[in-house]
Amino acid sequence: MKLSERLKEAGLLKQHFLCDGQWQAALSGTQFAVADPATGVQIASVPNAEAADATVAIDAAERALPSWRALTGKQRARTMRRWYDLLCESAEDLAVLISAEEGKPLNEARAEVEYGVSFVEWFAEEAKRIDGDVLQSPHSDKRLLALRQPIGVCVSITPWNFPLAMITRKVAPALAAGCTIVVKPAEQTPLTALAIGELALRAGIPGGVLNILTADSANSVLVGEVLTGDPRVAHLSFTGSTEVGRILMRQCASTIKKVSLELGGHAPFIVFDDADLEGAIEGALSAKYRNAGQACISPNRFYVQAGIHDRFVARISERSAALRVGNGFDPGVNIGPLIDAQAVTKVQQHVDDAIRQGAQLVTGGKPGELGFFQPTVIAGVTHAMVMSREETFGPVIGVARFETEAELLAIANHKEYGLAAYLYTRDLARAWRVAEALEFGMIGINASAISNEVAPFGGVKQSGLGREGSKYGIDEYLEMKYLCVGLQ
Repeated sequence: MKLSERLKEAGLLKQHFLCDGQWQAALSGTQFAVADPATGVQIASVPNAEAADATVAIDAAERALPSWRALTGKQRARTMRRWYDLLCESAEDLAVLISAEEGKPLNEARAEVEYGVSFVEWFAEEAKRIDGDVLQSPHSDKRLLALRQPIGVCVSITPWNFPLAMITRKVAPALAAGCTIVVKPAEQTPLTALAIGELALRAGIPGGVLNILTADSANSVLVGEVLTGDPRVAHLSFTGSTEVGRILMRQCASTIKKVSLELGGHAPFIVFDDADLEGAIEGALSAKYRNAGQACISPNRFYVQAGIHDRFVARISERSAALRVGNGFDPGVNIGPLIDAQAVTKVQQHVDDAIRQGAQLVTGGKPGELGFFQPTVIAGVTHAMVMSREETFGPVIGVARFETEAELLAIANHKEYGLAAYLYTRDLARAWRVAEALEFGMIGINASAISNEVAPFGGVKQSGLGREGSKYGIDEYLEMKYLCVGLQ
């Protein structure tokens, strides 16, 4: 079935990029293909932007900035609320687009839409709450004020694994703050981004306030250099690997841009002897196999205390083997494909390395057709193995045994990453003690579904800078201005 036939409204399938309120082709006229990772079949083609297109998009955002930031927060909130309503009305079509280009099961795609649109609703409300302060002056003839104002033209570079939520989590606070923005979605998943843009236009978001450029992997480098190098751009938000984050941060340094980076994670999933075993199993399955393990907060290292270790391995292996892998549009599918052949190769290399070094393959361990990989459980994982040091980004549970709390903390606090961690225990004192000792920006205690619009999302160390979502997320898009008023 053609993708357009799966949609209730075929008009949401856009194959041009959005610039200055218009749907446009690349200046060069070139395009690139978008494929369904479950079938390998081309489902669309979109413009392949180059450096000149990026400059045009920044021009549009710069022109739109004065009038958009001049609106009151309440006025911006009304427009964003209309956008939210339209996103909700088109939720099923958006889920179809996500499944088609990213591969996740349709039910997961629906959950992403619900999660992603929550940021538009949240920040529409926050637009009315951008306050400053009147400070206590040390001088009787002066009044001191601190204002918060929009930072200006922003750029957002987003990943493929959550093609709707990673955009709304960045665009919504930018627009609420009074900024304009240029978005460069991942080359694998541009269609969801373009549909979001279409609904933004219908909601009345003015031309140039939201611009969306599409580019393939080669041109994305050129486009990124323009977006990070242009002095008119005041802010960059990026979600992706730590390696790429370092590059973008260096590129922004020449013009001293403010940067928000949500980078690599290598989350530990910790189960103590006193944990609710079934609760830990459910949490592990949900966190690990969501989006086939392709999530920055997906647990990559499973540390299970010796007293519960064998039962944990047996039970999670049994549950993993019962999961169904397949096309996200097929009923009953639990795990969709990995994004591409390179991703499959990486997962297989991690599995092979662990087994070669003495780990035991309990279930799974093999790829299927195209991008599919079996849910896999490996026991006897050690720190020397690659999967203990690098993100696997696939449906693999590698379990290591530990004895004491002190031993656990020594191995859990990865020297580089610090995004998310999970721990399961029924000992309240231990929960507080371990959570405070773990060097991560987000910690789930007896909970694996930790993401929502109300909580601050982000990491420490080389897992990123800044926070997204929550009442704190809009601060990334605001500058503080101090006024000293003499009463003479």
